[in-house]
Amino acid sequence: MNATPANQDVQLGMPALPAPDYPADVRARLETDAKEVIARYPGSRSALLPLLHLVQAEEGHITRTGIRFCAEMLDLTTAEVTAVSTFYSMYRRKSSGDYQVGVCTNTLCAVMGGDAIFEELKEHLGVGNGETTGDGAVTLEHIECNAACDFAPVVMVNWEFFDNQTPETARQLVDDLRAGRTVEPTRGAPLCTFKETARMLAGFPDERPGAVEATGGAGPASLIGLRLAKGEAAPGRGADHVVSPRTTTDGPTADEPPSGHPADEAPAGHPSSHDAPQETSASDEQHPSGPTAEEGE
Repeated sequence: MNATPANQDVQLGMPALPAPDYPADVRARLETDAKEVIARYPGSRSALLPLLHLVQAEEGHITRTGIRFCAEMLDLTTAEVTAVSTFYSMYRRKSSGDYQVGVCTNTLCAVMGGDAIFEELKEHLGVGNGETTGDGAVTLEHIECNAACDFAPVVMVNWEFFDNQTPETARQLVDDLRAGRTVEPTRGAPLCTFKETARMLAGFPDERPGAVEATGGAGPASLIGLRLAKGEAAPGRGADHVVSPRTTTDGPTADEPPSGHPADEAPAGHPSSHDAPQETSASDEQHPSGPTAEEGE
């Protein structure tokens, strides 16, 4: 057996420790930003999430150097920082594209076409879930929910909404992104790169002209419950079909119909979740259930 030369490194599959530091000028700039973030919190370790976004804005994903930086700034161990950075899906563990294209494949978006969109984009881009195109422009992923079910199916690019998508419109969207053409979200702020988005998530303002003024709220379907709770008429219903606002701690008045409609009455023997607890086997002394013996007997 040949002996390994003394001057030859032996690679055991483990990264060299400690992680390398940022260049001096980058380190100084990040320290200035980090101190601004940390000063917003009564306890420094509470600043870990925004600091992770800050280092992600520098390199596009969470690197060992970024983890070391956060640990040193917050007096944490690198293990503590790593545990947090690997828990949240918004922190990238490997290099990714300028545009994170997320296709909602949760229940409603899926049945409305989200699954078809995701399959179309995988084939069109030639990448799988969590993979990046060769030009470094687009990272494709499926995500669980964009909280925009009334616009299903929804695609997000760097957390900006692209509503009511189809396989055709989604394909055009990624083609425009890769070609560098201007892409406008359905609602919300103008689109920017993933690194720029990460810096905003770290708590720094969006300084682009008009970006802060751009907005977009939930759709009508999402707001029906809010309107009813505020005592407003439900869309498409008569003005008498409202739910009185609950302004007292005692809840609605005794003579208020459960739905708010004057003609409605509560079905007999049909308790709601607001009614008193009903008798169950656990609360009925004559019909007890569950173990009666002490543990070990």
